[in-house]
Amino acid sequence: MKSLRPLVLIFLISYLGHSQKAKVQSVVNNDYNSFAYVKTSDILLKVAENGYKSPELFEKLANSFYFNNKMEDATKWYSELINLKGDDVDSEVYFRYAQALKYIEKYEEADRWMQKFYDSNIYDSRGKAFISNVDYLSDIEQNVNKDLVLHNLNINTALSDFGTVQINNSIVFASTRGDGRIYKWNEQPYLDLYSAVKQNDSTYVQVKNFDSEINTKFHESTVTFTKDGKRVYFTRNNYYQNKYRKDDQNINRLKIFRATVKNDGSWGDIESLHFNSDNYSVAHPVFNAKGTKLYFASDMPGSIGESDIYVANVNKDGSVGNPINLGPSINTEGKETFPFINDKGDLFFATNGYPGLGGLDIHVIRDFENKFQNRSNDFEIKNIGPPINSPQDDFCYYENTQTKEGFITSNRPNGKGDDDIYSFKIYSCEQVVEGVVVDKISLELLPQAKVTLYNKFGELVNEMVVGNDAYFKFDVECNAEYLVRAEKEKYIPDEKRFTTPVKQQKLELEFTLTRNEHNLKPGDDLAKVLDIPIIYFDFDKYNIRYDAQVELQKVFEVMKQYPTMVVDIRSHTDCRGSYKYNEALSENRAKSTRRYLIKMGIAPDRLTAKGYGEYRLVNDCGCEGNVTVECSEEDHQLNRRSEFIIMKM
Repeated sequence: MKSLRPLVLIFLISYLGHSQKAKVQSVVNNDYNSFAYVKTSDILLKVAENGYKSPELFEKLANSFYFNNKMEDATKWYSELINLKGDDVDSEVYFRYAQALKYIEKYEEADRWMQKFYDSNIYDSRGKAFISNVDYLSDIEQNVNKDLVLHNLNINTALSDFGTVQINNSIVFASTRGDGRIYKWNEQPYLDLYSAVKQNDSTYVQVKNFDSEINTKFHESTVTFTKDGKRVYFTRNNYYQNKYRKDDQNINRLKIFRATVKNDGSWGDIESLHFNSDNYSVAHPVFNAKGTKLYFASDMPGSIGESDIYVANVNKDGSVGNPINLGPSINTEGKETFPFINDKGDLFFATNGYPGLGGLDIHVIRDFENKFQNRSNDFEIKNIGPPINSPQDDFCYYENTQTKEGFITSNRPNGKGDDDIYSFKIYSCEQVVEGVVVDKISLELLPQAKVTLYNKFGELVNEMVVGNDAYFKFDVECNAEYLVRAEKEKYIPDEKRFTTPVKQQKLELEFTLTRNEHNLKPGDDLAKVLDIPIIYFDFDKYNIRYDAQVELQKVFEVMKQYPTMVVDIRSHTDCRGSYKYNEALSENRAKSTRRYLIKMGIAPDRLTAKGYGEYRLVNDCGCEGNVTVECSEEDHQLNRRSEFIIMKM
């Protein structure tokens, strides 16, 4: 009888009157709006193949295929929709069309529609990310890990299995393998949580229902455990204390619950987290390594896209604080979901908001927790590339650096079912950077030189003082950026930046240090040490005079000779004019001096500038308020000056 329904509806649409057609349309809309996409696509496909055309039909048909990952079919009907409506389609249609094309590896065509998406909505961060990196495929190619091998787990079924975490010698995951009620979205059973015991690297046995109190007749998925293993946090439909709740749009949302282990090993005392709501979804929880932060995905008010990543503090008593959105430096108008944080503080997440291979791709922000804690938005969001990522959906990244194991979920071809769990081994790729420190002229070894290793963010990684052999050696990671600085008393420091190769090997560096003839050190004023005359300014002006240009050339030459020197430019005025006015004037003079040196070729990060107004006069020519002084123009000019204080050598 089920197979006759589409044919009956086609007949009705073709031959019934307007009011009767509206009733039939209402049936289709009800299926679509209740996310019964398989049923909707079955009906609408028959209608379309019977010759019926309408923008609404084509869009619902395309979306029904898109949301069930039938991307070949989705591309056909998005194309029909665009051909029918022209440029009058919503910009999201262009985005979904491009995503569907990537899914079937038609990248050139997908990129054309991403360009169209950007042109139609230039403020959307997904389009901006594409425009800023149109060569994204080449970048992703650089991230290929040829040494990593994925293993399709033996416990996967022909349905959906995903979201794996380890606990002791077992894994916990979600699956539709049950024989319960059918979920209309994909016409598979509702998700339940299961556990399995590890037998060897990719073989698991004793698959069983995780817990009868936690599993219900609705969805349960994605779990995370507290450090002591006594509490589990999990995702579930909005079903709590035997009540199934919907929002005002008749949608049952997702919530995060937690349960506490009992003495017999079962779970109970199920609680709903305080920031759950009937009106939005909260899902996919994960703790950081210390158990002090809970990350999750949500579309709560204040979210940027379909799903954003949030974090909440976990208090000492186990209570969870208020959610904080990770912000627009990470979240897009698309989906950012399934977060994972490893013990190094690296944040992994699945997203379709950044250029990728197709579907959801797993991206990483290295050292995220440290940067986020320090309020830095300087995040490098990196697609981790194949074989982890594919043109299809790749999500639920998990790694355990103790066991050197990891898991992902993917619906890529040649799997066992809809979503499959894949395991992989974590191979630590470490390299060595080594070298010696020598005198540039004599090439003699320089014992007792200090050598310091920094990461690309300028953070200290390691340091050492070399022995009589002037030899240094550091362990570094593969495919990472570093800076090494060598310094020794009475020598000019030297720095070298480098990027380590993707594969393990040894790197050699040699530092040749030049003697510091002037014995410069932090705190010195270049004007005094090197006999550079004071940089003068005309009264009430901050432009660089010709005579000042000559002297600034000397500053430039000195900074060029000492390539790691950092200088603070300090500008001063005489007393004429108000304190406030002189402070602004000196600030402009300092900035003007800095701009001039940058224009000459000094890197901006080697120069700082500040105006001090008349607060640091070099003589007794003060004249504020009722003070009167008899000072010549030459006396006042001595106070109109710039200083160059060495902050770092």
